[in-house]
Amino acid sequence: MEILRAKTAGFCFGVRRAVDTVYQQVEKSREPVYTFGPIIHNEQVVADLEARGVQVVERAEELEKLSGGTVIIRSHGVPKSVCDKIHACGLKCVDATCPFVKKIHRIAERESQKGRHVVIIGNDGHPEVEGIKGWCSGPVTVLGTAREAEEFAPKEGTTLCIVSQTTFNYNKFKDLVEILEKKRYDSIVLNTICSATEERQAEAREIAAQVDTMIVIGGSHSSNTRKLYEICKQECENTYHIQTSVDLDKKPFQCIGRVGITAGASTPNNIIEEVQKHVRVEF
Repeated sequence: MEILRAKTAGFCFGVRRAVDTVYQQVEKSREPVYTFGPIIHNEQVVADLEARGVQVVERAEELEKLSGGTVIIRSHGVPKSVCDKIHACGLKCVDATCPFVKKIHRIAERESQKGRHVVIIGNDGHPEVEGIKGWCSGPVTVLGTAREAEEFAPKEGTTLCIVSQTTFNYNKFKDLVEILEKKRYDSIVLNTICSATEERQAEAREIAAQVDTMIVIGGSHSSNTRKLYEICKQECENTYHIQTSVDLDKKPFQCIGRVGITAGASTPNNIIEEVQKHVRVEF
């Protein structure tokens, strides 16, 4: 069986940096270590960290109950209010926000202070998007579909600053920006999609167009993995989204001919290796 494995599959720079930060803190800290939300959208990594004593704090209110320790901000980033809360509670804060996401925070804060209405092209409710919203001091709107972009109608004279969730589909971003630009608002458009995301999506599309079966590996809650799946599905009908090699035995896979493999930014290399080996041996 011929297997085409994407070179861009697996941990991106921001995720690797965040995960390494947690492990380093576990090694050197004598106090409890917490992450605000799961450090990344990968159940296996989060479970391993929990086994090492790392606890997940889900809400800002929970910070008040901690008597001490280190709180690590995950790669997705958090609202400014959370950072302030960590410090106010006398806790040590280690910021592992992806630098590309941090850049959007600075843009949103700056342009919001200038009076611009910040428009985030992305998935409302996603941790990264919630974090970006939390750095805006004025109006902010999240748009994720063409319909939402068409219906977006701020009052006349509104100035806009348009940014994107780092893992959003690049082609969809361009389509939504085109819709907004037709409305002729005074706007600045900043493509803040991570370059690694663009490369990963482009390579996934290219491989999917060449194979008979496409496997996309990543967490069930991973936004960038779901987007990879959508992209691959457009090119290869026989596309599957799995989390680990175990899923290969649970679903009616049709691994025939050439098989392509890619993975989301939160997928460890060892899981990709296991899937590749499983496919080669079992099919």
